[in-house]
Amino acid sequence: MTERPCANEASSRRRFLKETTAATAGAAALASWAPMVHAAGSDTIKVGLVGSGGRGTGAAEQALTADKGTRLVAIGDLFGDRLAESLSALKGSRVGPQVTVDDAHSYTGFDAYKQVIDQVDVVILATTPHFRPMHTAYAVEKGVHAFVEKPMAVDGPGLRKFLKAVQDAKAKDVSIVNGFCWRYFPPRRATMQQVFDGRIGEIRTIETVYNSQGVWEPRKTREECGSDMEYQLRNWYYYNWLSGDHIVEQAIHGLDTMAWAMGDKLPERCFGVGGRQSRTDAKYGNIYDHFSLVYEYPNDVRGYHQCRHWVNTANRVKDYVFGSEGTADVFGNSISGKDKWRYRDTGDAKKYDMYQVEHDEMYAALRAGKVINNGEQAAYSTLLGIMGRTAAYTGEIVTPDQILDSTEDLSPPAYAFGPDPLPVAPIPVPGFTNPA
Repeated sequence: MTERPCANEASSRRRFLKETTAATAGAAALASWAPMVHAAGSDTIKVGLVGSGGRGTGAAEQALTADKGTRLVAIGDLFGDRLAESLSALKGSRVGPQVTVDDAHSYTGFDAYKQVIDQVDVVILATTPHFRPMHTAYAVEKGVHAFVEKPMAVDGPGLRKFLKAVQDAKAKDVSIVNGFCWRYFPPRRATMQQVFDGRIGEIRTIETVYNSQGVWEPRKTREECGSDMEYQLRNWYYYNWLSGDHIVEQAIHGLDTMAWAMGDKLPERCFGVGGRQSRTDAKYGNIYDHFSLVYEYPNDVRGYHQCRHWVNTANRVKDYVFGSEGTADVFGNSISGKDKWRYRDTGDAKKYDMYQVEHDEMYAALRAGKVINNGEQAAYSTLLGIMGRTAAYTGEIVTPDQILDSTEDLSPPAYAFGPDPLPVAPIPVPGFTNPA
């Protein structure tokens, strides 16, 4: 992988948007349907859930809580047991009366997302990240508003597909609301607004850290699964084609804060290191367990990101923005330095549930006949994660254009639970791993 000349953020964005806008303009002009608009206090909003794991189940409950006129009418997942668990939990929850899904509207398999999307007004997309671009593209094609969990893709081709869907959604007045929940947390919003208002002066450095003990252990052994495909999907977090690695799936929240602080402008390049030091057993698939990266922005601004999954070690999840006149402790919701400031808690517990706020705002907009489309913002935060992973995997300096132009597609040969073995991609080795 040979480093190319430094990519300019503006040229990268303009180049892609020029291509996608041209492709969608004709489709918008020929559109013969009207976007879904719900007047205040009228109409039932039919909601569908695709991906009924823990996050999907939680998102469905929050969607139904956000608007009493919503009904969960369809649900889909790759696996029937996960679907049944989710449906049971939702029917037994506070929103149970709004759950009208029956057996005829419960779907399993790789095409379940189509069956759900075909009959709803809004879809919650919460499957493993690999499937996010194809599911989003289909929802937009059908004119269905989408709540899209982060991240938006796991590779360059997927990111391009997602960005194309974002542009199509703009042309069709279809909502794409992303699941980067930290941007919906009122104290964090207020803290970042202080940064944008100049309270810390000019931004010089950003530090984001997501050091944790890791997530769930592999859930199934190979012997408990009927095929290699099922085995990897059941343990999706540990395969980079499904999760994007933990820097893209989890620590992306910190990189999203970096992007936020920089006004969602892309860095010029990034470089860094990573590896697999603690989780070395084969059951952990092919992902790394630690990353340490530097993102270089114009005007000598640097973003530093560190994340790891090591058991029996200290946790640290913090974000700082350092300026010429002060420092923003984004998690501490405070400013230190020349002009001190601290967020004052109003005591409204519901207001501080960022997972609920993202749905509250989406459905309030729909009821007002408006759409929210923050998909591009989410795509560029995802791009930072893929850039960092690629830099660590290869040992190279990586630019945004290299990812946006990349042909490295992590997709499997086919989506099927057949007898053919599904190979595990080798664990990346810097200096030897050279993605296209």
